[in-house]
Amino acid sequence: MALMSDKPRARAVLMGAVAIGVVAAVGAFWYYSGRESTDNAQIDGHITPIAARVGGTVLAVNIHENQLVEAGAVLVKIDSRDYEVALARAKADLADATAAFEAARSGVPITATATSSQLATATAAVERSQTGVDIAGKDIESARARRASAQARLREARANQARTTKDLERMKQLIAKDEVSQQQFDMASTAAEAAAAATEAAAGALADADQSTLAAEGRRTQALQQTQQVQADLRTAQTAPAQVTVTRARAASAEARVAQATAALQQAEFNLQYTEVKAPIRGYVTKKAVQPGQVIAPGQPLCAIVALDDVWIVANFKETQLNDVRPGQRAIIHVDMYGTDFPAKVDSLSAATGARFSLLPPENATGNFVKVVQRIPVKILLDKPPSSDRPLRPGMSVTATVLTR
Repeated sequence: MALMSDKPRARAVLMGAVAIGVVAAVGAFWYYSGRESTDNAQIDGHITPIAARVGGTVLAVNIHENQLVEAGAVLVKIDSRDYEVALARAKADLADATAAFEAARSGVPITATATSSQLATATAAVERSQTGVDIAGKDIESARARRASAQARLREARANQARTTKDLERMKQLIAKDEVSQQQFDMASTAAEAAAAATEAAAGALADADQSTLAAEGRRTQALQQTQQVQADLRTAQTAPAQVTVTRARAASAEARVAQATAALQQAEFNLQYTEVKAPIRGYVTKKAVQPGQVIAPGQPLCAIVALDDVWIVANFKETQLNDVRPGQRAIIHVDMYGTDFPAKVDSLSAATGARFSLLPPENATGNFVKVVQRIPVKILLDKPPSSDRPLRPGMSVTATVLTR
């Protein structure tokens, strides 16, 4: 009787255990079917390399390994004496270029005024000289007319002298024969003398006319020479626009040199500022590679700064796990170092698989292709920054779980 009563009880226990197992299996399936996890995940963050902008001898190093520094803190001090000298030289060059520009700029209106006045004066001189040439030409014409008139009077006087001389000769023969009176002879003699005097006067007038003609021709020649000179001056003065253009170009060139000197001064100021290497962000110093007395070159790495206040997780999920993963979904980050979970959410999925960013991307266009499940990086952000007593350092291993429902 006891044996028969134990069988139903054992059957009931067995059925209860089976039921519990089924419920647990269903619960486990439901629980894990809404999650995608990967242990191929790590902490990532901003690692800022610090390098020298200028070269020189290191005077002081104000940091040590793993030190927390604030943004703007002076990390390394480089000898600045050479850069101070360069700054002073740049200031002097700028002052010299500025003075040259002021002189060139003030010369523009002076040149414009002077050349305009020269052009007006030369134009007026050409007009006056041309007027003188015209007047001299008219004087020549008048002198030539007077000379022609004097020549005509001289010919007339000579003709009268010849006639009166012949008349006097005849009178001398007639008076010797007493055929004419003494009065007639005297009149003929007086007429001959008068004709001779008239001839001499006409010859003198002709000589004066010749002198006047020569003088007028000399004045015209002089006026022509003066005209040629003032015309040359006018052609020189007509280059005034070109001279003004040249002066303005010189002023523009001087202004460009001022701009160049200003840029050189700014660069010298920057170089002097660069002798103090400052922290661009707040973080911890790592990979310190500088010592006092060391001679460094521009671009030489000095250290790196890791910002622990701004970190995120890069989880490399298999492509078969990302069918239901979307930005904004909740996630749980389990940090191996602390054994603690941190709440987070999915920020974004990478646009390409991790293999595409490797040094040698895979080439699948070969005959021996083997299909391999690829991994796609997923960026996950923490809900709040980690506490200072449990910092998350870039490179730490974590397990990322995304709640897909």
